[in-house]
Amino acid sequence: MTRDRSLKAQEIGSNLVPGTALREDRQAAAKFEELARRIEACELCPRLRTYCAEIARVRRRAYADQTYWGKPVPSFGDPNARVLALGLAPGAHGSNRTGRPFTGDGSGNFLYPVLFETGFASQPTAQSREDGMRLIDLRITSVVRCAPPGNKPLPTEIQSCAAFVDEEIANLKNLRVVVCLGKIAFDGYINHLLRTGKISARKGLVFRHGAEYPLPDDQHILATYHPSLQNTNTGLLTRAMFRDIFLRARVLAGLSDLSATLKGLGIQAAMARASLPSPRLKT
Repeated sequence: MTRDRSLKAQEIGSNLVPGTALREDRQAAAKFEELARRIEACELCPRLRTYCAEIARVRRRAYADQTYWGKPVPSFGDPNARVLALGLAPGAHGSNRTGRPFTGDGSGNFLYPVLFETGFASQPTAQSREDGMRLIDLRITSVVRCAPPGNKPLPTEIQSCAAFVDEEIANLKNLRVVVCLGKIAFDGYINHLLRTGKISARKGLVFRHGAEYPLPDDQHILATYHPSLQNTNTGLLTRAMFRDIFLRARVLAGLSDLSATLKGLGIQAAMARASLPSPRLKT
């Protein structure tokens, strides 16, 4: 490699990324950063903004010494992801407190260990925006960006956030799989497909756990129960069920061998220390 070419490359881990690819990575990240600023400043839903601000003011006793985020929550993860996890909305004392999807609440405590075991996350715990969490080939977002009272957004509030969903999905140029976390997220994604003309009708697209549907452009929908405490504490959604969803997402997305990914991230060693079984891909 000549000196000029070497100056146009950056080493990331053990891979050498050419300057062109690095510029594309930065451009993709910049698009999400600009979108995040607009999401954080959004005031389209007065009911939700009032509720989030009040939760942030009063705070839960366990977090009384913390400063709540109290704003709409932008997406998080790899700007070049092949897999998108689409959720419902921030939790009042989770994402509304920490400012990052599925961070700081029971749903996140169930989600991130599974992402870690399946090679999508760099660590199994998510506590704050400064905890060092990194997602690989995965981005997480939601159909609503503000915590809704009772976890039940109004149809008009879902519609107000629809443009953000459309833009985020358009920014993911390598997207192959959308994992819908719950029926509201599933419906939100189907509406996105109809809205953007990717499908002409909803017929045959029915939500159920494990449902898998092919889409144009070699993309796929995967549906799962939401990792809410109500679903996980009752056994409606088990860790094994959830892990199988994300292992299947890897296959559909055409991602690299899971063993190599886990080894590169140091996850196999961490799982061994924690006495966790190494996940196996189903083809």
